[in-house]
Amino acid sequence: MMGHQTQEVNNKLVLVVEDELALAQAIELYLKNDNYRTERALDGERALELFYAAQPDLMILDLGLPKLGGLDVLRKVRASSNVPIIILTARAEEIDEILGLGLGADDYLIKPVSARKLMAHVGALMRRTNATNVETQVITIGALRVDAYRMSAQANGNELPLTPTEFRLLHHLAQTPDRAISRQELFEVAMPESDAFERAVDIHITNLRKKLKDAGLSDPIETVRGVGYRISA
Repeated sequence: MMGHQTQEVNNKLVLVVEDELALAQAIELYLKNDNYRTERALDGERALELFYAAQPDLMILDLGLPKLGGLDVLRKVRASSNVPIIILTARAEEIDEILGLGLGADDYLIKPVSARKLMAHVGALMRRTNATNVETQVITIGALRVDAYRMSAQANGNELPLTPTEFRLLHHLAQTPDRAISRQELFEVAMPESDAFERAVDIHITNLRKKLKDAGLSDPIETVRGVGYRISA
């Protein structure tokens, strides 16, 4: 006789923003089967209301929304939060548009997407958001301090408001100062499951550079022509 298995309780809250009710309900079912808590919004205005009220740990965001489009939701959320965001889109061209706007989503999936693939992406992004690196927990490069255990970075003692993807890129660059790292390597480290392209790395690096500059650092991330990027020790 098999014993009763107790499922691990997952306290993470995922906000599902999808205007097709049946699909939204299906996504919520997948999430709840993996013990996530969920909130659902069927339009962009409701998405923002729930985002500010519930403070989710992750957002799954469709782009084709009524009342307020997905791009506007993404732009407004990113103006005040670095919450992990997975974009759902029906067209690859929309991913290209988001990358061109540099709006800073963490992952991109093209519909239709299987339950298994979606949950793999959610799990991977949650792990990246909460990952620790015991071997090299804190890296200091000049006025820059990168703490892998706390998933945080500081410049001149001030906390940098980084998205999970930006942090992964910065941490990987900081682990080997002065080494030229290819876009492909950075992509595989920061966005390994994404349906986006390597050029997504350039957008995230651009956003990361701006945040470093805003924190008072002269740009420590150098472009290595024909290769990728390196961080100067």
